[in-house]
Amino acid sequence: MIHVKPNIKTAGEGPTVVLLHSSGSSGRQWDMLVGALQSRFRLLTVDFHGHGSTPAWSGDRPLTLEDDAALVAPLLAAAPGGAHIVGHSYGGAVALRLAQKHPQLVNSVAVYEPVLFRLLFDYNARQPAAREVMLAAARIRTNLLVGRIDRAAAHFVDYWSGAGTWDAMPLSRRQTVAARMPSIVPHFAALFSDTLRRSELARLPMPVLCLTGARTKASTRRIGELLRLAMPSATHEMLAALGHMGPVTHPGAVTARLAGWLDTQAMLRDAAERLLEAA
Repeated sequence: MIHVKPNIKTAGEGPTVVLLHSSGSSGRQWDMLVGALQSRFRLLTVDFHGHGSTPAWSGDRPLTLEDDAALVAPLLAAAPGGAHIVGHSYGGAVALRLAQKHPQLVNSVAVYEPVLFRLLFDYNARQPAAREVMLAAARIRTNLLVGRIDRAAAHFVDYWSGAGTWDAMPLSRRQTVAARMPSIVPHFAALFSDTLRRSELARLPMPVLCLTGARTKASTRRIGELLRLAMPSATHEMLAALGHMGPVTHPGAVTARLAGWLDTQAMLRDAAERLLEAA
């Protein structure tokens, strides 16, 4: 495993919350949530390989979900009393992998549309939802391989955010996403080959919140349904009018729900600790 120093930003004091971003983004996507919570939580944002200010993956084998999870695991181990994890899209998949691998260090998990594509393929790789994302990934990868980086970025952005989104983006933002495409494309392969299974998700011992946008893609809507089957004891909610990029396009609505979840989990944990002290 290649060890690099990830870009980490810290704000606030209190129970630790680790925030994991989506592909093509960075820890800055959580700025509104950090602003809302820093008076009562210690918030850590982490940039994955090739995103933000973290160096790109340089190993002699393809990147795996474990490699990005390895950037985060030391933060969980260093957090007094463990940490809460919040993740969106690819960051949500990493969050659930961390919860499965380090359950003793994770107090709760909140994910917005974690892209656990293996759930789709293992359930039925021929269903339209699975074929949709496989086709999108193939188009993106092919364009990158032939050097059409802007075309690859356009396919990526328009798949997740809707046709025409790429053309409507400011030039500076298009340049940022295009520059990250060599690090974004390996995420699909890492997710397609990941080994996290429904049976492992069912055994997660900590509270879990799974959020899905009502206007999302067929692939992520189906993943949300499969997560309901895998984790019936978790909290599953659909947020009206939001798509896959809800935490970016509607940060206010997502921040409000995540803040409520984290406040509740911190309160419950504090109450449990006080009961133990009094016993």
